Amino acid sequence: MATDDKNSFGVCRSVTITCISELGWHDTNRMLADIQDNGGSNASQWDKSWQVDNAAGSANLVEIELPDRSRHKFLLDCGWNEAYMQRRFEETGVDGMLARGEIEFLFLSHEHLDHLWGLQTVLRHRPDLPLQVPPNLTEQALAFIRGERPAPTRTDTSPLVRHTGPLLVTPPDTPTVLYPGCVVVAFDLPILLSIRGEQSLYFRVQDKGTVCVTGCCHQTVTTLSNYALTHIASESTLYGLYGGLHIAPFSPMLSPEQERMIADLKRFGFHKIAVNHCTGMPAIERMIALGYPVVHGSGLGNGDSVVFD
Repeated sequence: MATDDKNSFGVCRSVTITCISELGWHDTNRMLADIQDNGGSNASQWDKSWQVDNAAGSANLVEIELPDRSRHKFLLDCGWNEAYMQRRFEETGVDGMLARGEIEFLFLSHEHLDHLWGLQTVLRHRPDLPLQVPPNLTEQALAFIRGERPAPTRTDTSPLVRHTGPLLVTPPDTPTVLYPGCVVVAFDLPILLSIRGEQSLYFRVQDKGTVCVTGCCHQTVTTLSNYALTHIASESTLYGLYGGLHIAPFSPMLSPEQERMIADLKRFGFHKIAVNHCTGMPAIERMIALGYPVVHGSGLGNGDSVVFD
């Protein structure tokens, strides 16, 4: 249901997020070299040559408890390298959850290779799993989802599994309720590797406040948080923040603009911050130095969980 009425969003009792994998790639210098050697950041990811052994992937398990105490699970993204993601699914028990039908859908935050190209790993367990996708996927991505073309980095010689479940397209720029207290918003913007758009999640946790959850936050954490205050939250501050924030994913140093963005987080009043993936260690270390409530001291790693309740 798409709506802009805050009173219609409802609330949930809690949200638990387990990091299946936050490691998009193994070696940042090799990743940057692949980008530069194949046309730069504006060239399509689908046409580039990538070093297959450098691929890993970003994926999370989200579990929400509703006021009636029912619990629901879904995946946030599905990683990149199929063999790597299969290991991570096995190590976190997600493979069994998929096989038993406990995972209700896959939420795709955006089209980037380290969030989408591991889809075959999911489909081998559940080809009919519903996919909640942003509204501006490329034709290459849609063909990939249908099982009509492999990921350019695929080394598995087994036949491609076709997606046979529903493809649920999120309306652009409109809060859409997935469960009571769980809202998705698709942001329209150009991002690197000729991809457009990213969708993020907001959870309204009963008696606590609003939690912002993101895959990479290409729209910036400032935009993500401002949107929460303006369109989602009933309170004047926010409760939680989870995911990759794309502040310093490649650089060992923070720019003045990145410093200002991190300093600006203070005004949102977050009580719990659990960040990883493309946030970048320089950004996380700066948050800690500023006294922000960073979970696990240095962000969430593979297999770590955070509870917002």
